[in-house]
Amino acid sequence: MVTSDQRRRQLAREKYARQQQRREENRRKAKRRNTVIAAALAVVLAAGGAVYASVALTDGSSKGSDSAAGDTPTGTPTPTESESKSPEPKLTVDTKATYAMALKTNEGDITITMEAAKTPHTVNSFQHLADKKYFDGTKCHRLTTQGIYVLQCGDPKGDGTGGPGYTIPDENLGALGKAGADGTVTFPAGTVAMANTGQPGSGGSQFFLVYKDTKLPPTYTPFGKIDAAGLKAVQDVAKAGVEGGATDGAPKKPVTIEKATVTKK
Repeated sequence: MVTSDQRRRQLAREKYARQQQRREENRRKAKRRNTVIAAALAVVLAAGGAVYASVALTDGSSKGSDSAAGDTPTGTPTPTESESKSPEPKLTVDTKATYAMALKTNEGDITITMEAAKTPHTVNSFQHLADKKYFDGTKCHRLTTQGIYVLQCGDPKGDGTGGPGYTIPDENLGALGKAGADGTVTFPAGTVAMANTGQPGSGGSQFFLVYKDTKLPPTYTPFGKIDAAGLKAVQDVAKAGVEGGATDGAPKKPVTIEKATVTKK
């Protein structure tokens, strides 16, 4: 006869086995996705085309995943089941107002103007996170200097896999115009937009600062504009290049967000 204690141990083993199976399935899916994107990238590069956002603008935002978004330009885990069910913060911003996100970094201050009327969920999320000091002490983990020209920040882990435990919807996707024949629009220098996992509505906390006009698919929420001083600071970081002489990876000049605040203008 099976005792209650034995039954509990059996259920625990079965639960662990299911968790391991889900993790393995996630790893296999990520590997297949990376293979497809890598093949597509090879075709694009061979044709002399642009390196699209799916190469470098992914937001891992996956707790407990064994995959690492920072390993390769194409690598990114998808949100875990528990994260995808976490609710986004309650909407409390004034949806008719303009907000300013001030990033105090070791390489200079960056001020980002955000219009809540166009991207209310995004602005609300940044205010929520900044109020909780979520970005304080975090590194901008990725600089890309070829094909696309961006500095990516907002990951508390500093490796491309971190996120707030919830996702927000895409917004303002038509702001930069209709996509051309190549499927892209121009993100002008000074634009700030959300990274995502490649799936709709998968933005978390990671965002990218465009320091030079960049052609990308219109699938990334453009939510802010960098001030002139802040843009120059990002451009100076870009001029120093990427660690090891690569074109995508950690910036040679490490950038740390020492403090982030969001205020109504």
